Amino acid sequence: MRRPRGEPGPRAPRPTEGATCAGPGESWSPSPNSMLRVLLSAQTSPARLSGLLLIPPVQPCCLGPSKWADRPLGGGPSAGPVQGLQRLLEQAKSPGELLRWLGQNPTKVRAHHYSVALRRLGQLLGSRPRPPPVEQATLQDLSQLIIRNCPSFDIHTIHVCLHLAVLLGFPSDGPLVCALEQERRLRLPPKPPPPLQPLLREARPEELTPHVMVLLAQHLARHRLREPQLLEAIAHFLVVQETQLSSKVVQKLVLPFGRLNYLPLEQQFMPCLERILAREAGVAPLATVNILMSLCQLRCLPFRALHFVFSPGFINYISGTPHALIVRRYLSLLDTAVELELPGYRGPRLPRRQQVPIFPQPLITDRARCKYSHKDIVAEGLRQLLGEEKYRQDLTVPPGYCTDFLLCVGSSGAVLPVRTQDPFLPYPPRSCLQGQAASSPTTRDPAQRVVLVLRERWHFCRDGRVLLGSRALRERHLGLMGYQLLPLPFEELESQRGLPQLKSYLRQKLQALGLRWGPEGG
Repeated sequence: MRRPRGEPGPRAPRPTEGATCAGPGESWSPSPNSMLRVLLSAQTSPARLSGLLLIPPVQPCCLGPSKWADRPLGGGPSAGPVQGLQRLLEQAKSPGELLRWLGQNPTKVRAHHYSVALRRLGQLLGSRPRPPPVEQATLQDLSQLIIRNCPSFDIHTIHVCLHLAVLLGFPSDGPLVCALEQERRLRLPPKPPPPLQPLLREARPEELTPHVMVLLAQHLARHRLREPQLLEAIAHFLVVQETQLSSKVVQKLVLPFGRLNYLPLEQQFMPCLERILAREAGVAPLATVNILMSLCQLRCLPFRALHFVFSPGFINYISGTPHALIVRRYLSLLDTAVELELPGYRGPRLPRRQQVPIFPQPLITDRARCKYSHKDIVAEGLRQLLGEEKYRQDLTVPPGYCTDFLLCVGSSGAVLPVRTQDPFLPYPPRSCLQGQAASSPTTRDPAQRVVLVLRERWHFCRDGRVLLGSRALRERHLGLMGYQLLPLPFEELESQRGLPQLKSYLRQKLQALGLRWGPEGG
């Protein structure tokens, strides 16, 4: 069984906005905004993103071109051959070519050329979704060149090379970083040890702009990165900047929390969102509903905001807007959440005439990854095991949830032909206890509805352990409506070798629920 390929990587890094390089004799420190943009655009690991927000960077550095880029950073006028070598380094097509230009031109190499080479190496490694592998010998040779010549570097070049080496992933205890760090210490006067302070120091989240924090939130949501440190930083930023943020920005900042099924520890997170919704609900209707959708996935719906979006005035207002259909779909899902999860709610509800199916077809991600899905082979296994008449595939049940596979099961545990049964449980659910069998109107036989739920690899956060918010919401609601869920995790499906082994796996799963089929099972 084939595994899904990796998701497309981010685009090539662009020149950093707001990153300015100081001229000779001037002090310079990197802008937190520009650093975060560089890291987000270069497929940076979550650990290094966390480091940007939680640990001060390694002294000043230069991350982009500037008016001083053509001058040797060690001082002195620049010569033609020196500029020509810099252009060759900036246009190198591979790490090996970088090394060749440095090694073949010893008389033309200046100190600043090594920082240019490191910067170009970072661009080469981040320019493609899957950069070509770099031989360790190439990196070691480049490291040795820099180590051999770093005693002649000025302090600024040492800072630049040191920071770029850290960003490129050279080990902090490796020879290159250690040599540069030693040269840095030799050039600096001794300083008293700094007082102990919280980790959130130089690049605190509130020092970043809303635009950059939105980029971070989108990066986490797009790549399913459930990173608590980064999510907590976004929550802290939202609380600190509450009065400065519009609901259109807030909806983007809140998106990863619902998608990644992560409720932050920040105590003011929910009170802050409630105040923002109360202030801006009438200004941006779509943003308001998007925020509530994220909170719905977290099971944190504020009653006051629900009163507003279910009010006749709000519903009439959105009916004449271009995004009326999508808002009605979201309101239908919110109404379902109120019905199933908020028994204490006594406010207005969405009128029946305004309700639409929530998810009338498989989700976009499932359609895009259908060739990597296990659905086809599971369907064939069920067909050979049960027969075509005893299951339904991709059936949408009220109020609009698409099920992977649905079985009707009699009180004795026999799997019944679906055509003789009403496959749908009543919605809204009857007042009977959750999990109690519903009566089938065709046979009057107390019947269960069993839903086989495929849990594919992309249904989880990147750690593979926590379901995405939309998936967890669907399973939670189907269970509250009375459907019995039988999850089929991707780890178990991927371990089955061939159809016979998969049929044996499905047989064990169904028998564990007490299900029977065939001549003895009806």
